[in-house]
Amino acid sequence: MSAQRIPLHAESDHRGLAMNDTTDEASGTSGTDQPGVLRGTAWLTLQTRQAQRLVKGRSASADRPAIIGLLGFAHLLRPVWEGARTDDPYADWWLLKVHDALEQAHQALADEQATQARHLAALDAIEVHPAQSTQPIRMPLQFSNPYAFRAARLVADYDTLVRTALTARHVGLVTRDEQERVLQLSGRRVRRAMVSPLGYRFFGLTRRDLEQATANAQRAREAMGELPAEVLNGTRQAAHAPPRPSVPSDAVAPERIESLPGAVEKDD
Repeated sequence: MSAQRIPLHAESDHRGLAMNDTTDEASGTSGTDQPGVLRGTAWLTLQTRQAQRLVKGRSASADRPAIIGLLGFAHLLRPVWEGARTDDPYADWWLLKVHDALEQAHQALADEQATQARHLAALDAIEVHPAQSTQPIRMPLQFSNPYAFRAARLVADYDTLVRTALTARHVGLVTRDEQERVLQLSGRRVRRAMVSPLGYRFFGLTRRDLEQATANAQRAREAMGELPAEVLNGTRQAAHAPPRPSVPSDAVAPERIESLPGAVEKDD
């Protein structure tokens, strides 16, 4: 079964895959005394239209609010990730919120998937497997941080749940109303996780700014609230957060801020 490939690039930055952009010529090496650049590929395979819609989301219209999908999530997450890389404690706080939202949605979908799978396993003389698409789509993922990939995994979890729930209804194990309830509730859980980066504002802030009570720190506090003490002192951090810089914040080169990943593909 061949999968249809769709050129869907979430970010143009490849820092998460190309780990060293220095060429042999630039570094003055012969190309034999050190390993070359690390490169890799990642693909998301989806089999249902319901899950596919969670990738791109929906633009706002006069009568419908916008829905943030995987691409919008990755776009919102970029400044949060960059802030965490440059020692912004507010970015650390938001990464904790993102982590918790993704984990809660993943667990909720896993629990529902287990329930639907038990329905299929309850048949004694009939063996039923979740339906599969005759032409799944494959989407290349080019994200620059692990939480965007974890969000893609969440969409894949939902795709599996949709296939299982539709199969359970098709063979008469659940009613149409029950199947629709499961998919609507689970879809809302995914969408709720996708909006978790909302509310963060990138001020170019560092912990030193907060220690010195600068005007920049005051603006951030007014915009985003009071930081929990364990986040401010660095004792609590998201599991997949980037390492805090080991150099003083005022020694960070400006180009580090300017090298944000490229634009996310926009909705039609």
